[in-house]
Amino acid sequence: MKKKLLLGVAVVLVVLLAVFGRDLLGMYRLLDYIDTTTQAYETEGPWPHTADACIGCHGKQGTSLHQRYPSLAGQPTEYLQAQLHAFAKGQRINPNMQPLAMTLTEEEILKLANHYAAQTPLENHWFKPDPALREQGERLATAGACTACHGEKLMGQALFPRLAGQGADYLQVQLDAFAEGRRVDPTGSMKAITATLSAEDRKALAHYLASLVPASK
Repeated sequence: MKKKLLLGVAVVLVVLLAVFGRDLLGMYRLLDYIDTTTQAYETEGPWPHTADACIGCHGKQGTSLHQRYPSLAGQPTEYLQAQLHAFAKGQRINPNMQPLAMTLTEEEILKLANHYAAQTPLENHWFKPDPALREQGERLATAGACTACHGEKLMGQALFPRLAGQGADYLQVQLDAFAEGRRVDPTGSMKAITATLSAEDRKALAHYLASLVPASK
């Protein structure tokens, strides 16, 4: 009797595994993934993180998947601080960034800037440049001496942002804003440079910069 009972239980288990095995394995993997990612998340401190509000537009760890929104990964700390202050003071206009920046304390601004500056910038795989525009943009970048402010590999330095691998649409919008006086940089150099560029030139420059593979730190 006992053997028959054990055999019956074994048969039931085999049937359950056959029917629900894939679902059970999927559930196990899901739970393992949640546990692993939760542990990784908690190494940066308790929930919520200040950077959580940024993920929707700027992507996980500061790598944006949308050409319209900038990637923050690898941007210089000083630049990120300066831009958050500019948004908070209304010196730089954006309907999403202004109210968010105004809620941040100095400590939170520094924490955010340090966090994103420490992230590894990734290649912009989601953008395929027009070859002719890219070539034109490279000539313009060389002639405009972009490396003088943005660094030898255009990875940014101090108050100057990383341009390599940024979103193409974002880059073009910012170049247009500088050219039209809707955005101002402290040195005034961007106004002077973009004033000499046509709309097509600015598009070409955006194509070239977006296609660059960010250099590793």
